[in-house]
Amino acid sequence: MRHGLLQLLPRLEVSCSTLLQRNSGVACTNQFALNATGRRGFADDADLRKTPLHAFHVENGGKMVPFAGWSMPIQYKESIMDSSIFCRKNAALFDVAHMCGASFRGKDAVEFLESLIVGDVASLEDRTGTLSVFTNDKGGIIDDSVITKVDGEDIYVVLNAGCRDKDIEHIQSHVKKFQDKGKKADFIIHDDRSLLALQGPAAHETLQPLLKDLDLNTFYFSNFAILDIAGIPCWLTRTGYTGEDGFEISVPDSHAVELAQKLLESERVKLTGLGSRDALRLEAGLCLYGNDLNEDITPIEAGLKWTIGKRRRDACDFLGGEV
Repeated sequence: MRHGLLQLLPRLEVSCSTLLQRNSGVACTNQFALNATGRRGFADDADLRKTPLHAFHVENGGKMVPFAGWSMPIQYKESIMDSSIFCRKNAALFDVAHMCGASFRGKDAVEFLESLIVGDVASLEDRTGTLSVFTNDKGGIIDDSVITKVDGEDIYVVLNAGCRDKDIEHIQSHVKKFQDKGKKADFIIHDDRSLLALQGPAAHETLQPLLKDLDLNTFYFSNFAILDIAGIPCWLTRTGYTGEDGFEISVPDSHAVELAQKLLESERVKLTGLGSRDALRLEAGLCLYGNDLNEDITPIEAGLKWTIGKRRRDACDFLGGEV
């Protein structure tokens, strides 16, 4: 049944925050604190990072929890099950600005990125993307990421929040060695941008009226565009993490709330928390770093052989390729 796993959510909601923490690779011990009455409550988020939509979440009834070092909404006034089913029938708007958007730029950017991941970036058409994985010297998976080839000298990636620090350290250590050889590739972290995910069967009809220069009927899965949405400059990718049709929108921090408000003007769109996002990806059978993937599991062992392009399999010219 389509909603089979969603029917289990009433039993999962009590522990969903703990599940999210474990999935993010962050210790669960800091997630909850006992208050003066001895009841369990959420820990103080004073030391947590906050997305530009944090106050907006609180104003709209978001239940904020620690996640990968960020204060994020696990749910709103509706239950996780009701929000998940709403996404399957309509559209959900997720704040995923805790994830790390970054770019590799320069005439040798493709060559550099291909030394770290298993995908065939060179063969991608401009403004299209694919899922790939970063590997270590043993062939284990450091992180999985959607890789978008904007053009031959500009590749956009989104890194998992729980892997952000180790990913950045790993990439920066290798880019320095690459540059020392006289190669041209820069690694740029987009900490001035937010990321919104609009997911569900109503995502297309909700977004189309806000676009002047793009017909979404010809904008296919994994396609990428730089354009204005409701007059706001954005980067748009047709992708997601729910098993539904949808889009991820990179928007300047200063316009994040404005864009969210514009998208929420539709009665078929609701703010939705990470509890539902996790339940939806679980139902869709999508891999989760920290559960299905880690540094001791190779892409082949993880069932991700398809992410290794034929040219890359033949050459094995990525970290751990000989394994």
